[in-house]
Amino acid sequence: MCGITGIFSNHSFNFEESIRKMNLSIIQRGPDANCIWTENNVALGHLRLSIIDLSTGANQPMHSHSERYVMVFNGEIYNFQEIAKEIEQEKTDFKGWKTTSDTEVILEAFEFWGVDFVNKLNGMFAIAIYDKQENKINLFRDRLGIKPIFYYLKDGFFAFASELKALMQVAEIKSNAKINKSVVSQFFNLGYIPEPNSIYTDIYKFPAGSHGIYEENKLTIKNYWNVSNHISENTINKESEALNTLKGLVESSVKYRMISDVPFGTFLSGGIDSSLVTAVAQSVSDTKINSFSIGFKEKKFNESEYAAEVAKYIGTNHTSMIISEKEGLDLIPNIMDIYDEPYADSSAIPTMMVSMMAKKHVTMTLSGDGGDELFHGYGMYQWAKRMNNPFVKTFRSPISSVLKMGNNRMKRASEVFDAKDYSKIKSHIFSQEQYYFSQDEVDSLVKTDFKSSWNEKQYNNLKRTLNPSEKQSLFDIEHYLKDDLLVKVDRASMQHALEVRVPLLDYRIVEFAINLSSNLKVKDKTAKYLLKELLYQYVPKELFNRPKWGFSIPLSAWLKTDLRDLLEYYTSKEIIEKHDILNYSSVDSLKNRYFKGEDYLYNRLWLVMVFNMWCEKSRKL
Repeated sequence: MCGITGIFSNHSFNFEESIRKMNLSIIQRGPDANCIWTENNVALGHLRLSIIDLSTGANQPMHSHSERYVMVFNGEIYNFQEIAKEIEQEKTDFKGWKTTSDTEVILEAFEFWGVDFVNKLNGMFAIAIYDKQENKINLFRDRLGIKPIFYYLKDGFFAFASELKALMQVAEIKSNAKINKSVVSQFFNLGYIPEPNSIYTDIYKFPAGSHGIYEENKLTIKNYWNVSNHISENTINKESEALNTLKGLVESSVKYRMISDVPFGTFLSGGIDSSLVTAVAQSVSDTKINSFSIGFKEKKFNESEYAAEVAKYIGTNHTSMIISEKEGLDLIPNIMDIYDEPYADSSAIPTMMVSMMAKKHVTMTLSGDGGDELFHGYGMYQWAKRMNNPFVKTFRSPISSVLKMGNNRMKRASEVFDAKDYSKIKSHIFSQEQYYFSQDEVDSLVKTDFKSSWNEKQYNNLKRTLNPSEKQSLFDIEHYLKDDLLVKVDRASMQHALEVRVPLLDYRIVEFAINLSSNLKVKDKTAKYLLKELLYQYVPKELFNRPKWGFSIPLSAWLKTDLRDLLEYYTSKEIIEKHDILNYSSVDSLKNRYFKGEDYLYNRLWLVMVFNMWCEKSRKL
């Protein structure tokens, strides 16, 4: 796991100085080596967190054996040893390896097979390969978008980096940086800014599952993998066969991700997904693995005791920490510095805390991300089914009106039923399940210049017709998972130079899960049914007879107590009118309703607060 940077331009300026500044801004991603390479109008930079082959020979930028190509790479390729053997067998003039790293294998595979080599890779990766002979750069991003690439492209100036902050170190980019007005509405509706856009104009997120070529002042991007393209005509329906297949896939994926030359462990929240990953990892390990969990003093937000029970049964070397309010609160001002653009997922706070704790013991961890999206663990999948009911479609408006007169839970439900545009039903359900602004609320909140519409994929022209729950799940895989959850884990963990691997997002498991019958995802009202059945082969079912809580913080309570002053400041008339993006009357009305008892509005206020925190920070850049 590392950080990468690069510049390719016909403009005349100090390439070496710029790439060094870019590297320094994300030094936390790779404290073990900070290296650059420049030639003519190209500069590449790399920050290394050593995981595989700890020798300096595996440092980057790395040159191919032929010296034609130079590469920087962030991530891990788990099947690199098999690919290396293929090259040894098929390349008649192969003279042997110089390192035991996956980096060298990637570079030689690219030279041997060309751009199609990417289809052989099982891993998480952001790869940039410069071709000296043809003066062009190839970019590759992994299938699910686990590893990030931001890029800037304007007037013959092309630059890329693992984080947005690195691009902002380049004077030419920083001086041209303007807020991307078209994404403000999306942020308040979704809580994140979806690919391919960023908060700045001319800076983009390189799309997941894609290959790009930059040459002659032009970037051409082509998709090499898309989850929708792997949906089959028929679903997997036989439970026993499905369970055996899933077990084999999960065990294979976990084994791959345990390949490491440094100490590693697992994040263990005590929930289904992290418990499965930890249990499988321990079952195939000859020694006790490390596991880590955190919890807050508020019992409702503390699953650490359940994690400890699971760890005891599995037999891991478990470390747990209870976080005080102050420790969590102290991290909030850092969110904008770490995430670089407006980002509303408050679970970033515990993720940063558990990463900081784990780093004291290990350099790499496994996590359970992806299980809910792939196996229908969220309540929004039931909402998708409910909202597709013909009766609900017809009478959703009166249903919403009646519920608005009830308690907070009913008022919250009324917002879900109040769906105006069914072509955007997936983002509507998502936003209301997250307690975010509906599209109508966004239109009242943001000023005219910042209003925009987002066209959802409809998932209609596929090999089979998807039911509403499957469509909602696919929406989450392509957007929420990639642009929120994986971003959260990447930035929070790399802030502490910790690599996090995600076994349940092995593309083989993803392709299996999207073709698994919905009846095996939710059975007899049990969500994630098949995944739970697999877990129960390792850990007793009785340890999980409790409600699903998720990895969250007591944000609603904090906004009324310790965060009250911060909330008042960033939602004040002075701040809002200073930036001239939001309508103060809408914010003030929202705040009054919240403090008069409509507690479910807390995440809307959090969105306003973090957005204005970003606005204040960006004005100082």
